Amino acid sequence: MDRKLLYSTVGLIAIGMIMIYSSSSVMAEVRFGSHLHFFKRQLMWLMIAGVMAWITLKIDLKKLSAMAVPLLFVALIMLALVFFMPARNGSHRWLFLGPLTIQPSEIFKLITVVYLAFSLSQKKRDIKNIKQFLIPYVPLIGSGLILIILEPGLGSALTITLTVLIVFYLAGLRLTHLAALTLPLAGLVSFMVFVLGYKKPRVIDYLSAVSDPLTGSYQVKQAVLALGAGGLFGAGLGNGRQKLFFLPYPHTDFIFASIGEELGFLGLLVVLTLFTIIIWRGIKIAVYQPDMFGFLLAMGIVSSIFVAVIINIGVVTSLLPTTGIPLPFLSYGGSALVVSVISVAILLNLSRRKGMVVR
Repeated sequence: MDRKLLYSTVGLIAIGMIMIYSSSSVMAEVRFGSHLHFFKRQLMWLMIAGVMAWITLKIDLKKLSAMAVPLLFVALIMLALVFFMPARNGSHRWLFLGPLTIQPSEIFKLITVVYLAFSLSQKKRDIKNIKQFLIPYVPLIGSGLILIILEPGLGSALTITLTVLIVFYLAGLRLTHLAALTLPLAGLVSFMVFVLGYKKPRVIDYLSAVSDPLTGSYQVKQAVLALGAGGLFGAGLGNGRQKLFFLPYPHTDFIFASIGEELGFLGLLVVLTLFTIIIWRGIKIAVYQPDMFGFLLAMGIVSSIFVAVIINIGVVTSLLPTTGIPLPFLSYGGSALVVSVISVAILLNLSRRKGMVVR
């Protein structure tokens, strides 16, 4: 098992648990009467993630991947069912199952990577043939992306799209076909934003914040203030002020800003170093795989983690428009944590395959 990958992941999760408590304790006390509310719920999800990771380490991934198609249909059904659930913050992104809240878009992201790795690694599959490229990938994956956009969840759709494009490229898709797929998607997004008005205020706020972050949206302003207040060494664990109802979602989408305020630039440097190790070890595992299935599966998982990290940090630092993308392993959220842990468990499983020697 790749221990560098394992220890780096455990380190990020530990930092995440500490910062979730630190950044949410005041909010939890006011809203729920217990400063441990968010921490205990995240701890419950972490236990579930641990069990799922243990199971993932024990199974034969290649045999499981044959179930990718039916699992993908299950994920699509889950994405459709969210529209029958009560809206939260004006969005239909969650399934409410008693005390559990599940975000199907996270599940769809992981299953899509497994499905692509299985399908594209088949000898009979010729990705350079436009017909084999369009069918069945565009209808299946496109349906899921449309449902996610309608939630609305443009950030999640963007993360999945970029991951899918990377996997297609690594599988040998021609650049002309890749461009033929990318350009219409870019045109569709532009039409939705600037003509239909989908998320247009966020884009306008982002354009305003390019020259001066303090002229952007309220979230961007507070995130920038939190990062600036941290300085080199931070205000100290538990001493952040932006979490006192100034910074929205200090324990979820903007936890990177909370870390910067309390642990400073050095704390952020530790976090980025751990993410770099995870990406590096994931790529190493992919390169040394004995077959195309393992290579595409490992690179798909690495790509999904990398894209999510880049988008989240880009939003917090006002380099990208505001989107609801959690920071893997760190942000509060059960579905994101479970999927992230399972993803690393898959990489660890791949690192133990017969004939593998990863240095």
